[in-house]
Amino acid sequence: MSRLKLISIIVLTALVSCALTSAFWFAAFNRGQIAVSGAAVPHPATAAAAPGDGGAPHVAAGGPLVLGPTGLAIPVAGVKTEQLSDTFTQARSGGRVHDAIDIMAPHGTPVVSAAPGTVEKLFFSNGGGGITVYVRAPDQLYTFYYAHLQSYAPGLHEGQVVKQGDPIGLVGSTGNANPAGPHLHFAIHRMAPSEKWYQGQAINPYPLLAGKKPGS
Repeated sequence: MSRLKLISIIVLTALVSCALTSAFWFAAFNRGQIAVSGAAVPHPATAAAAPGDGGAPHVAAGGPLVLGPTGLAIPVAGVKTEQLSDTFTQARSGGRVHDAIDIMAPHGTPVVSAAPGTVEKLFFSNGGGGITVYVRAPDQLYTFYYAHLQSYAPGLHEGQVVKQGDPIGLVGSTGNANPAGPHLHFAIHRMAPSEKWYQGQAINPYPLLAGKKPGS
């Protein structure tokens, strides 16, 4: 075999390998993320399915999980997508914006993890969210915030790894919530690597859970 032919074969093989490698990583990246309102959010293939269950969604204590279009689960048992309301931009006391959605449900309704992650902080805020839980996603890029809980799930602790559908607590009205309207205050924050549990940029959970445009 001539030297020129050998060199041509080596170059062609290298080009094909590079193309296949690029295609693989492009596909892997797009399976793991989906763009919503300019921010990457967990995709069903990575956020909703727990390791070892074959991709099937978990069944929460209150019944089968209801998944939104991105694979996030509605974190209150028994609530359907059509029952959700977009309260993300609503005004709140002190001139602040809500930056979350309120999922209405009776006191004591089970609250479950919308996505897998690690319990980063259990915190009580008397004049704010009351009994709260912060769960950081496995990729560290998102924090899921559950507030106004009546109580924590038995044994829930900081550092605990939770799967989608695992119990978080019970719907309540602790903190500055109205006892006449118990609900889960549910927020999602896009996190920078160095940001702490109480930081991050709020992302509207409504379209991710309801599959509808914000405000619809």
